[in-house]
Amino acid sequence: MSIRHLEYLLNPKSVAVIGASKRAGSVGATVWRNLRAGSFGGAVFAVNPKYRKLDGETVFARPKDLPDAPDLAVICSPAGTVIELIDELAGCGCRAAIVMTAGLTKDQKQAMLDAARPGLLRVLGPNCLGLLSPHIGLNASFSHAQALAGQVAFVSQSGALVTAVLDWAGSRNIGFSHMVSLGEHADVDFGDLLDHLASDIRTRSILLYIESIESPAKFMSAARAAARNKPVIVVKAGRAGKGMAAAASHTGALAGADIVFDAAFRRAGMLRVDTLQDLFMAAETLARFASNRDQTMTLMTNGGGAGVMAADAAALSGVGLSEMSEKLRNQLDEVLPPTWSRSNPIDIIGDAPVERYCDTLQAVLADRTAGAVLFMHAPTAIVRSDEIARACAPMVRQATDRVLACWLGDESVAAARRIFEDAGAANYDTPEEAVRAFALLSTYRRNQTLMLEAPTADENGAPDIATARRVIDAALGDGREMLDEIEAKKLLHAYGIPVVRSVECGATAAAVVACAGEIGYPVVLKILSHDISHKSDVGGVALNLQDEGSLCAAAEQMLQRVKAAKPDARINGFSVQTMASMPYVQELIAGASVDPVFGPVILFGQGGTAVEVIADRAVALPPLNRVLGRELISRTRVARLLAGYRDHPPARQDAIADVLIGLSQMLADLPELAELDINPLWANHEGVLALDARIRLDAAKPAGAARFSIMPYPADLVESVPWQGETIVLRPIRPEDGPRHRAFAGRLGAEDLRLRFFSVRRELPQSELARLTQIDYSREMAFIAVKPGADGDETLGVVRAVCDPDNVEAEFAVIVRSDLKGKGLGGMLMDKLLRYLKARGTRRVIGHVLHDNKSMQGLAAHLGFKMRKHEIDDDATVWELSLQTEA
Repeated sequence: MSIRHLEYLLNPKSVAVIGASKRAGSVGATVWRNLRAGSFGGAVFAVNPKYRKLDGETVFARPKDLPDAPDLAVICSPAGTVIELIDELAGCGCRAAIVMTAGLTKDQKQAMLDAARPGLLRVLGPNCLGLLSPHIGLNASFSHAQALAGQVAFVSQSGALVTAVLDWAGSRNIGFSHMVSLGEHADVDFGDLLDHLASDIRTRSILLYIESIESPAKFMSAARAAARNKPVIVVKAGRAGKGMAAAASHTGALAGADIVFDAAFRRAGMLRVDTLQDLFMAAETLARFASNRDQTMTLMTNGGGAGVMAADAAALSGVGLSEMSEKLRNQLDEVLPPTWSRSNPIDIIGDAPVERYCDTLQAVLADRTAGAVLFMHAPTAIVRSDEIARACAPMVRQATDRVLACWLGDESVAAARRIFEDAGAANYDTPEEAVRAFALLSTYRRNQTLMLEAPTADENGAPDIATARRVIDAALGDGREMLDEIEAKKLLHAYGIPVVRSVECGATAAAVVACAGEIGYPVVLKILSHDISHKSDVGGVALNLQDEGSLCAAAEQMLQRVKAAKPDARINGFSVQTMASMPYVQELIAGASVDPVFGPVILFGQGGTAVEVIADRAVALPPLNRVLGRELISRTRVARLLAGYRDHPPARQDAIADVLIGLSQMLADLPELAELDINPLWANHEGVLALDARIRLDAAKPAGAARFSIMPYPADLVESVPWQGETIVLRPIRPEDGPRHRAFAGRLGAEDLRLRFFSVRRELPQSELARLTQIDYSREMAFIAVKPGADGDETLGVVRAVCDPDNVEAEFAVIVRSDLKGKGLGGMLMDKLLRYLKARGTRRVIGHVLHDNKSMQGLAAHLGFKMRKHEIDDDATVWELSLQTEA
């Protein structure tokens, strides 16, 4: 289940406390007191067989004795009673329960869920603090304090943090729409609450405290959907957690590491912060300043020290300071003393009167090249801070998307801070905090961009899956997990990844000499053994062998070294490969593994034998495209070397990104892929070359597209169909369809746009076109009909459906190019969509059409939809179309 009945949990009209008590210090007594102490206006019932009256209220022995089924029940009774109580509550029509009780066993939790399921009763907990919904005065928790009403939702896996945040926020006048303690989240989890809060009109931003995630695909889909609508900010505990200690590859050793959570949050469009203080700081920034798109800042201060501190923070955070234009410098020369800084930071001198603040701020805001403006003020005895704030507030109110404020101090600047807050400015206690907030905003914007990327399956061309399958099936058929070097390179080559030429040969001097003669000197000699993963660690690699004599000597010495280092290793022979040479080369590592939480992940970083020591790496969740591949590269230190330096030309980063895309496709196509390292992967201005690779398989199939946390492009849904004497393609829409979708929209008549969008419009804005082409395939589907051509696909029509998170209902819409109406295209698209929805188990399909859209009404009737009229107002009538699909 997902959002079903969550409105009864978060906005109940009646609440029953089961285990309500008068015993001081008990959970039941605390919850009962909190409920009654708040301003909750609904009915509150006490349930406890030990009492007849409690605080003058009637107490009921059992839930079934209540006069009406409560919307929400709060269970504070012993673990042994929970299952029977849930069963009784579900039977009497209760729709949500908070189980505060701790100590339920795994079997008890499952029995509790089984009892709740027939009545679709939602369970929060067990072992949780409860929840608060301040807008309705609800405190269904055993917290020590009430919460202020506000527009921030806080969802926490830790009950203790809920109470700590209540204290912290109360002292800072921060209010909440909801505060929820998940506890052991047997039923209601992060994904459910993200789905609900994404459309909650009282919630402007969502804050999460996360310790673990049990349903990663559901979480990622819900997080991406929520992050499209409002800021989602995360604190994730356990940054120092260790990954798996034993792995056959460098990449595999990262499984379970915190770096993977980082990659997931980034790809979902969320913002991760390190502390609870940063959590609320980021919420404040995104609420007041999210529309800002500046990349640099101008610092304005009445004290040089504050400016220096802000400049230092900017340098450490990677925030650029704006170059001051000559025009702005000249303007400021006219209003500032001769001793002003004449650069950024702008120091207006400590004796600045009100007019100097106003003149400076006005000049800076008038210059768009100044970027964002950090207004800093340290209190002085010369002029009152609130007078400065009152004079500057009108300008701030007109430029809230550009001004951040830092009023240094406490009581003496409190009034000034409130004036700026009322004007809409984001306020910070210190210059460093303000700069850090601006840097977080930049990260947030970047994550929002990544969220919209939806890679297709064929960006690298069609792989040779048949060859890859033969290699994998042969190895698993031999009972082996590790591929040898020759097999690994065959697999890479099948996915378009350039590899150095290698030949397998026997473990004799004659065999290696024959192979070298075929390849040509100089050569590299490597040991071949299924028992040796890292060949260089046991002396199993010899480089730059120039002739037959050095090759034979190297083979003999290598056998001796390997036998001494790994006496039990089975030697299969040698591989002889070309001694590759590339000028200005950088050694990289690219890899793939399967994270225990988020499934397949991809790694990139600086390679070589010291890869663990250097620890220059970044990871990303597949699927990838070039945009995502280049972003992954950019998060490493080696990226600066790849950009070129001194006489080293820039490396071909698209070629590197194509390797990462190839790994992404391998993870989707080859579910047996467990760990993979390409190390070293050479890269320079000419391209890339894989010198060595290690691949481990697992017959349990831990990879594959079905294990991706983000659903890849569903290429299996592409089909060619005959239409009007030619062949067209019906396929899921792709992000790169954007330009063609704009051309398609340009060929829609005004009347067709009105019938589709229920409003008069000339064209679709770019933001809406992006939203229509960049979709989450796990929640939404859009099929387009295209006619292939030499200049690309020509879009003829589109049908789309958005499914609710429970996959119970999907709402559809369809439109065909205006000059192609009446030729059966709409019916083909609807048939494609209905087949898809039926296959995914969607139970009901609905749509809404205007009264004068007779063609759509006729098509719907032909397809078996039922129609029901809705009067919107005196001038508009809408028909609701509905179709029950077969299970």
